[in-house]
Amino acid sequence: MNEIIAGVEIPETAAVAEATRVMREMTSPLLYHHSRRVFVFGVLHARRLGMEPDPELLYLSAMFHDTGLMTPFSDMEQRFEVDGADHARKFMLDRGFPATAADVVWTAIALHTTPEIPGRMGPEIALTNLGVLTDVLGVGLRELDPGQVDETTAVHPRGDFKNEFLQAFVDGLKYRPDTTNGTVNSDVLEHFVPGFRRTTTVERILGAPWPS
Repeated sequence: MNEIIAGVEIPETAAVAEATRVMREMTSPLLYHHSRRVFVFGVLHARRLGMEPDPELLYLSAMFHDTGLMTPFSDMEQRFEVDGADHARKFMLDRGFPATAADVVWTAIALHTTPEIPGRMGPEIALTNLGVLTDVLGVGLRELDPGQVDETTAVHPRGDFKNEFLQAFVDGLKYRPDTTNGTVNSDVLEHFVPGFRRTTTVERILGAPWPS
């Protein structure tokens, strides 16, 4: 029987079912519910905007987008967005997806915290970003039907989302603070980690090994 949330059907594919199971094991209930809301909100925005994403690719993008916070993919320190993107790419290639499809999901995840650029790209990339913005910052929330929003949060409750989500960011990034350079993630560490101060672009330019 199809699973439907707020009029949004969860794709019925083997990869979707496996990704759902993997997400429950790799992340916390906080991030699981957040990721599912991102998918539903992404689809609702797609309908509003007349966009036609591939539902399976959008689902995989939404589900893996924060996996790098809790289960780093690589032994080297890299942005958590890239970690999550690498998780998703391996998951897809291991299951026979074409590289072109894996690249779409990789890009959607790698850019999901980047301002402005995802919205100029393909529907899965744009809608992953917009779903995240809606769930985290409320961007586009007023454009959605309140009843559908309420149904979504009833199935996937927010709880104390703001505080718990920020703590998840701190826990996932405090041991690799340099990876937040040039990203919105440095704001979180500056606010919560005593003594942390990001190195500004001005300081990087002035400190470059050039005489002028």
